Amino acid sequence: MTTTNARYVRLLMGLALGALSATALVACGGGGGDGGGSTSAKNGTISGTATKGPLSGATVRAFAINNGIKGSQLGSAQTDAGGNFAMTVAAYSGPMMLQLHGGSYMDEATGTRMNLLDADDMTCVVPSVSITADSTVTGIQVTPLTSMAQDWAEHMAGGMTATNISTANMRIGAAYMGSGMDIVMTHPIDPTVVGSANGASIDAKNYGMMLAAISQEAHQLGMTSSSSAMVTAMHNDAEDGAMDGTMSGTPINMSGMGGMMGGGNMMPAAGSGELATAMAMFINGPMNRSGVTSVAEMQALMDQLHQLHNSGGHL
Repeated sequence: MTTTNARYVRLLMGLALGALSATALVACGGGGGDGGGSTSAKNGTISGTATKGPLSGATVRAFAINNGIKGSQLGSAQTDAGGNFAMTVAAYSGPMMLQLHGGSYMDEATGTRMNLLDADDMTCVVPSVSITADSTVTGIQVTPLTSMAQDWAEHMAGGMTATNISTANMRIGAAYMGSGMDIVMTHPIDPTVVGSANGASIDAKNYGMMLAAISQEAHQLGMTSSSSAMVTAMHNDAEDGAMDGTMSGTPINMSGMGGMMGGGNMMPAAGSGELATAMAMFINGPMNRSGVTSVAEMQALMDQLHQLHNSGGHL
């Protein structure tokens, strides 16, 4: 074989191998989607509900957590009119964070349609998930309380480890719903819906009434554009594990939040005793259609909020 012919044969072989490699990449789903190239056969599904009032049209993203910090994106989805979402996610095992941005909701205290402001993302952290081919993880909640727990876990020593996530979720649940309450997997009632508390578990009822109290307090503070600003104030307060109106001793400035005129610093009892007052106002207000007709029915939870304040806000 001449030198020219040998080069020609090598060129043809190189082109053939290149074509085979390109075909293999397409067959494997190379470069596809949020999973960073994972094949569809390795994907699973995560579903749940976002509640600040049911949040519609919001974007929910799932992230891996690596060494205590937010890592790569695993998937994303949009919420429907009821705040429900379902997303395809890449295969993954370990702690996971959900982050929600945008969307709108009916404010529980006023019945007004409001937008979740750009500065007011909501989050949730789960200590451990196992996502394999065609697996499903269902019922995850993204709420103001899960946002508080996520912010606290993130600022603990070591960040969002499985242990820190479990501790934050458990202790926020105990403080704002009752001992042993699960803020991640309990679906709160919507107290603006007629009879929603009738037959509901105490967990779901406490959860829904607590979220309504947060909206009611936002209304009392003059957050006319969006009560979602109160969520941000609450999770800022929770960052250091003490609901005392400060972040590591620095007062939280609420001026202008959610359309407030003035506002000044967050009150020390805003995330504790003041919520009990707001809950009583909501129960006696026109937007409460839950079936909870008296303050006495929620007195134990309200007393717990006062005790949280009396303890210095320590979660």
